[in-house]
Amino acid sequence: MSVFTKVSHDELVEFLKQYPIGGLIGFQGIGEGVENTNYFVDTHDGRWVLTLFERLNYADLPFFLGLMDHIASRGLPGAMPARTRGGDNLTTLNGKPAALVRRLVGQSVLFPTLEQCVQVGRALGDLHVATASYAGHCENGRGAAWRASTGQGLLAHVDADTRALIDDELAAQTQLDLAALPQGVIHADLFRDNVLFVDDRLTGLIDFYYACNDALAYDLAITLNDWCVEPDGVPNAERWNAMLAAYSSRRSLNAAERAAWPLVLRAAALRFWLSRLWDWTFPREGDVVHIKDPDAYRRILVHHRDNPPRGLLI
Repeated sequence: MSVFTKVSHDELVEFLKQYPIGGLIGFQGIGEGVENTNYFVDTHDGRWVLTLFERLNYADLPFFLGLMDHIASRGLPGAMPARTRGGDNLTTLNGKPAALVRRLVGQSVLFPTLEQCVQVGRALGDLHVATASYAGHCENGRGAAWRASTGQGLLAHVDADTRALIDDELAAQTQLDLAALPQGVIHADLFRDNVLFVDDRLTGLIDFYYACNDALAYDLAITLNDWCVEPDGVPNAERWNAMLAAYSSRRSLNAAERAAWPLVLRAAALRFWLSRLWDWTFPREGDVVHIKDPDAYRRILVHHRDNPPRGLLI
């Protein structure tokens, strides 16, 4: 969530006329995230999040917006996309695909409590169960092929230690076949800034624009690596075990997932280390751009490499 494409007051007023949501009261750019342009928008009929898609095209977006409809209609705390007077949930603003979704109540948390980790684990399990009936399909654009090509593309621009780590981890990851594990629609980016709380009550799962079809265990690993790891890259055993138990109360991992788990954790860490390292090395221009520190995920990856878990629990 950054601002790469500016939207003026007059442009937004004109854009909103196609929605039955009242007139514009105010709007503000959102600086977090790295992919799309996002604004908070207030109208006389509520509070919204406007997204202009910088990389996704019109053909890609029905999967994501349909998924959000699917999730919200099944009682999960997801944002329902707004529809125009003509019934469309995908429109155009300043030459970019655009969507408007209801802004959910709550705030993201920086330092999660044990109860919040429990609720996230339970919600992720519920999400994996609910999306089993979603008919849409989207390949993971940041899967194994992307990780390999991105890693190779960075080698000429990083120091010797980083090159050695990328090379060695990419070689190790050839032993992992995520396609052989139970599949489904995954969020793929369920970080702390994509979950909303009011106190310890989970009120929103947001930003489904990385969602795709991939291994369910991989989605769980992504979530654990963000929510349950300390700044030094070491998992917090209490939060980790609580989230795993909560997830398992909704969906249990099978024997194949358990056997692959050490490499799945590493794949999840590698994916975000490489994407952040790429953005750090080749920054994009924008009015408000937030680039996250790649070293945080390097530390997580190194810890998982040096301390392979003997089971799911820490």
